[in-house]
Amino acid sequence: QVQLVESGGGLVQAGGSLRLSCAFSGRTFSRYAMGWFRQAPGKEREFVAAISWSGGRTNYADSVKGRFTISRDNAKNTVYLQMNSLKPEDTAVYYCNARNDYQLYPLPLGSWGQGTQVTVSS
Repeated sequence: QVQLVESGGGLVQAGGSLRLSCAFSGRTFSRYAMGWFRQAPGKEREFVAAISWSGGRTNYADSVKGRFTISRDNAKNTVYLQMNSLKPEDTAVYYCNARNDYQLYPLPLGSWGQGTQVTVSS
């Protein structure tokens, strides 16, 4: 089964940057589309970004376009989320996601990591 472990969260001031990482194991990484979702207190989990198995296609939520970049390294079985120009409203638990079908993003389907907390102070 797929196992996902996120890292890289933390506390940052508004305008700052963080890079999240997600280590994938249990299956062949290069056969999976990968994504990031987030969930703020009292809110539903929402889509952030996705990347196809080859890295050739990406998709972003409007709220993060131009600020966040998703990428993957198939040699390292890892997907990344570079987050720049962070805002207090980006504060949430960020979850890594894996699935076979990239076309199904932004639906909240597939396998999940345990999440990593990102807190942006004003």
